[in-house]
Amino acid sequence: MTSQRKAGALLGYANILVKNLVYLVYTPMLLHFVGQTDYGVYQSSNSFVFSLTLLTFGFSEAYVRFYMRLRTKRDESGIKKLNGTYLLLYAVICLIALVLGLIFSANAELIFSKGFTSQEISLARVLLAIMTVNISLTLFSTVFDAFIVAHERFVFQQSRQMFTALAAPLLSFLLLEMGMGTVGVALAQLAVTVVLLALNVRFAVGQLGMRFQFRGFDFSLLKAIAAFSAWIFANQICELANQNLPNILLGALSGAQAVAIFAVAVQVRSLFYSLSTTMSSVFTPLINRMVAETDDNDQLTKLMTRVGRYQAILYLWVWGGFLILGRFFIDKWAGHDFADTYWMILIMTAPLFIPLVQNTGIEIQRAKNRHKARSVAYLCMAFVNIVLTVVLAPSIGYWAPVAGYVAYVVLGCGVFMNWYYQVHIGLDVFYFWKQIAKVFFSATVVMLVCLFISMLIPVGNWIVFVLWGIVYSIAYAAVVARFGLNQDERQSVIRKMIKK
Repeated sequence: MTSQRKAGALLGYANILVKNLVYLVYTPMLLHFVGQTDYGVYQSSNSFVFSLTLLTFGFSEAYVRFYMRLRTKRDESGIKKLNGTYLLLYAVICLIALVLGLIFSANAELIFSKGFTSQEISLARVLLAIMTVNISLTLFSTVFDAFIVAHERFVFQQSRQMFTALAAPLLSFLLLEMGMGTVGVALAQLAVTVVLLALNVRFAVGQLGMRFQFRGFDFSLLKAIAAFSAWIFANQICELANQNLPNILLGALSGAQAVAIFAVAVQVRSLFYSLSTTMSSVFTPLINRMVAETDDNDQLTKLMTRVGRYQAILYLWVWGGFLILGRFFIDKWAGHDFADTYWMILIMTAPLFIPLVQNTGIEIQRAKNRHKARSVAYLCMAFVNIVLTVVLAPSIGYWAPVAGYVAYVVLGCGVFMNWYYQVHIGLDVFYFWKQIAKVFFSATVVMLVCLFISMLIPVGNWIVFVLWGIVYSIAYAAVVARFGLNQDERQSVIRKMIKK
């Protein structure tokens, strides 16, 4: 399983590279084919339908924990009952999502009447219907995906995601060429989702031997899952408020153009999330097994610190690169109308460094069933985010959700969570940040020096852009390797180079 984690992480970062290379071409292509306004309608519709994922109530995140506890006890019958419970549960959830989504589609005029024109509302109605079917099938696939993750088959999981990253844009391009606009994009995503569902079912049932038991339905198990998942559900509400609700509010209060600009910033911001979660996600089964077997806080702290240092190295490299090269890139990639996106991304992602190097802490909380306080705190901060967006959006447009998001990250993810990790979870936060600081300060020195020199030699064309990227990356690698990595990490890198 160690090899699966390593291969899964490497494939995960390969996925990030592929997704973002595709995205570099895909977003300007989509803007070219459909225009800024239809792109804004598409993003608003997508954000609205995505809210239906709340119907899972956090059940998918709970699966690995319950599976690991049953596997530790070697309870094969219990695992079959768990699978049967989840299959029935998600069948009901998918049906509810389908009905609600179609109701949203039928009432598109009521939802978007203030921010959209009649033509934009008609487009939103069609998009909402297609996206509803897509999200329903995606939710049903979660049952099989959770089983695959619990078995730590990360190679299959990441390979499947790479297929999605390549297939959906390619099919979208073909349908856009046929003149189908954003409707074609939505249909392309639906087609890929159907294929992915078939692949998941085939792998989980056919190769991993996933079996279901429906006789003697265990209501006590369902009750335990619901109790555990309730606070994960609360956290999902926060994620919805921070990731998707601003698009809906901007669409209603400031119009489709504001949505388009903010949506580009949010999509680039999601890159920083993926840099962190790709690495931490492969440790979810291991963390649940460690807690189920020993619950050793010292070992859990060391694991979080080790993963966090690598996350910090990667995160700061990308953030510094965007600081130096991002303004030129945004101008050439998205256009002059998206100039503010550069500052929006920098402002929103700077404080994200704190929670995104601590992602494994989230899984430790869940494995210990101590995630209630985090959800309550995040709900409070999500409320602040929403209020700021609603109050400020009519006057400052897309800057309103930026302000709300920063407040959420700094106060909720930063101040509260570090206090909670130290006092209530039992992790050594002081040790964690002492180890992270070595990476942070060495990386910051490189950023500041390169930023100062870039003011003297500005990025004015693609040749200079590439050269600056190479110079920055070499300087970053050299300084961080010398001053950021500890001796064991440097020796590990050397051993890997020798083996190659």
